[in-house]
Amino acid sequence: MNSGGRNGCGNFAADSSPAALHSVSVAGVVVREDGRVLAIRRADNGTWEPPGGVLELAETVEDGLRREIREETGIEVGVDQLTGIYKNMARGVVALVFRCHPTGGAERLSSESTAIAWLTPEEVADRMAEVYAVRVLDALHPGPARVRSHDGRHLTAAPERLA
Repeated sequence: MNSGGRNGCGNFAADSSPAALHSVSVAGVVVREDGRVLAIRRADNGTWEPPGGVLELAETVEDGLRREIREETGIEVGVDQLTGIYKNMARGVVALVFRCHPTGGAERLSSESTAIAWLTPEEVADRMAEVYAVRVLDALHPGPARVRSHDGRHLTAAPERLA
């Protein structure tokens, strides 16, 4: 008899609390040969961020990443490596961030972006909120992916590194 909690399939039983729901998003830190990083100013809130968005159910992580970057900026990319996993504790959003390189396309605005810029690391730190700047700066440093949590505005814990 199940007294609550997870059943044998890893799902919550009917008599227990519902499973926590999370959204999975992806973002690309697209780095040019000169070291500048692709950024967008979002149309909905005016913040500067690396391009990205929520994965669609039937797409792979890399396909979703390439789609989001192309839709928001017109830039085609190659995906290099996972550089960080970031959880917004307030909203239940887990973001997978990848370092990428441009392979083609042409810059263009979309309904999701009001500006596109190739920023230096210093400009990233000046223009982006802490929770987005850290994703870009983490991606520019070699080593294992970082794992971080935030409250939507500020980091809430020291970073962990994946082995």
